[in-house]
Parts: sequence; C-alpha cells; structure tokens
Amino acid sequence: MTDSSERPADDAGADTVHAVHESAILERIFPRLPVAGGQLLGPGDDAAVVAAPDGRFVVTTDMMIHGPDFRMAWSTPHDLGWKAAASNLADVAAMGARPTALVVAIAATPDTPVATLEGISDGLRDACAALAPGCGVVGGDLSVSDTLTIAVTAFGDLGGRPPVLRSGACAGDVIALAGDAGRAAAGLRLLFERGVDADGNPDEEASAVLRESEPGLIGAQVAPAPPIASGVAAARAGATAMLDVSDGLALDAGRLARASGVRVDLSADALGAGEVGVELALRGGEDHALLASFPADATLPENFRVIGRILDGDGVTLDGKEIAGVLGWDPYVGWDGRAG
Repeated sequence: MTDSSERPADDAGADTVHAVHESAILERIFPRLPVAGGQLLGPGDDAAVVAAPDGRFVVTTDMMIHGPDFRMAWSTPHDLGWKAAASNLADVAAMGARPTALVVAIAATPDTPVATLEGISDGLRDACAALAPGCGVVGGDLSVSDTLTIAVTAFGDLGGRPPVLRSGACAGDVIALAGDAGRAAAGLRLLFERGVDADGNPDEEASAVLRESEPGLIGAQVAPAPPIASGVAAARAGATAMLDVSDGLALDAGRLARASGVRVDLSADALGAGEVGVELALRGGEDHALLASFPADATLPENFRVIGRILDGDGVTLDGKEIAGVLGWDPYVGWDGRAG
C-alpha cells in the first residue's frame, strides 16, 4: 500500500473537492463546525467578529503538513481535525487563557474526497467540545495544494489576568507537569515499527491492527487530549512560568530555563519508568502537556504533579546531571538532530 497525501478517489465521478467546488463544500462543512460562545459574527462574511471581554486576546497559529506532521495511512480525517485543534488549544492554555475561537485553513489535493474535509470538521468540533467547551470555528479558508495542509489560528481570553509567560520562573520554585510525557512519542515509535508494510511504508491496514492492540499509545499520537482547562487553573494558582510541551520535555524545559535565566532540574523518579521510560519522557513531544513553575508553597491545581525544581544556573539537568545529546523535535532536522 502506498502512502499518499490523500486516499485516491474510487473513480472519476467520485465526490471530490475538484468535482464539488468550494461553495458547495462550505455548505457541507459549516454545519459540522463548532460555534464559538464568544462569536459575534461567524463564517460567511469577509472576517469574523469575536468578543474580547477584557480588551485583550491571546493568539497563536500552527500548521500540520502531510509527511512531517502526519500520515494519512495512520490517521483518520477525524484524527487530523482533533489533533489540529488540540495542538493549538494547548498553546492558548499555556498562556493561562481560555480558548475562545479557531480559524482554520485547509489546502487539499484536487482528488481529496469531500468526506475527508467533513471528517476533519467533525474532529475539530469534537475536540473543542471535549477539551475546550465554548470554543468554536469562526472562519477560515480552502485552497488546493499537492500536499494536504491544515493551518489553525487559535484565540483565547485571559479573563482579566496577566498572561503566564515562559520568563517568570525563579530559583526555589517547583516545576510541575499536567498531562502525559512520552506517550505520543511511544505511539509514533510503534507506528514506525509495526504500522508499515514490508517495504517500511506507512500502511493503513497495519496501523488499524496496531490501533486495536495499542489504543492508548496510538491514540496519544494521532489524537492527543491535553488538559486544556489546567492552563487557567495554573494561572489562578500563581504559576510563575508555563509552556506547552510540543517538541519534547527536555527541549521545552530548556526554553523555559533560557527565558527565565534559571536551571530546570528534573527528577528521574518523578518522571518514572512507567509505560514509556524516562528516555522517551524526556525526548518525546506531541503530548501537548503543560509544563509550569510554581512557588514552592503553592497549592498545585488538579492534574499537575511536581517533576523537579528551579535552581540558580542555566540549562536542564536530570537529578543534577547534564542531559547528554539533543533531546526533542526540530522540524528541519527531525529527532535528536538527525535528519529525517
């Protein structure tokens, strides 16, 4: 089985985006999209209008591209919509904000079935309902491309609070995590090992079997469920710094350390060997957990667990020792600094 940016149409008369055209496609997907609670004007005009209750809003954007970010042989259209929403909702949550609205742009190949776009829309709707109730899709764009691409811009409401930045951690704070560490990477490793055909190409049938035998780890990769509400809870509890762990715990902890001018010392015991082991917990990204520092005497919100300390110095250490190698994801070079 070959892995293409879209599953091919069955015949020339298939219900593809090329055959149906944009206006008819929009008529089919608009009813499937979630309506934002703060929406004053939604899809259908040149731009949306969204309420900003305290006069400010958080905004972030992210892309998912077939190949480096997902494989259609491994993900359903629903998975893609869910993951596109979840990754952006987590960035809003990491600022201590409540997600309010999404703008979604999709570029698809001409032979893409309209049902694929409907599935993506359903995934966006279900992720918003499960992870950030009240958040909805207020607009976007459709285009054509040789490669299926999904771009999402997310907005959030700070609720009158200052944003939680990466730069506020202080020596003496604890560092805590809400969500998983390494499970999405473990799922990806399984897909590369067992979700492929005899030639090593991503395979839909093999991945379907794998999804049945390892639903937790595969689900963590293709449709992560980060604790979005924990972002606001952390802000209210006095988090001094916070970010979304998208590229790997060690790499993202290093970003917080640099921004704050401190050292993040992680605990191997706190991370635990567990299902994925310490190495994947440090290296694995795409769980979209929330990493936050708190004053030592703070009462941590539900879902957060202490995994280390903030100390004087710089960089990231594990039980006081330097972590060898480059741990994490770089879109230009892959994992651990190696191409591919």
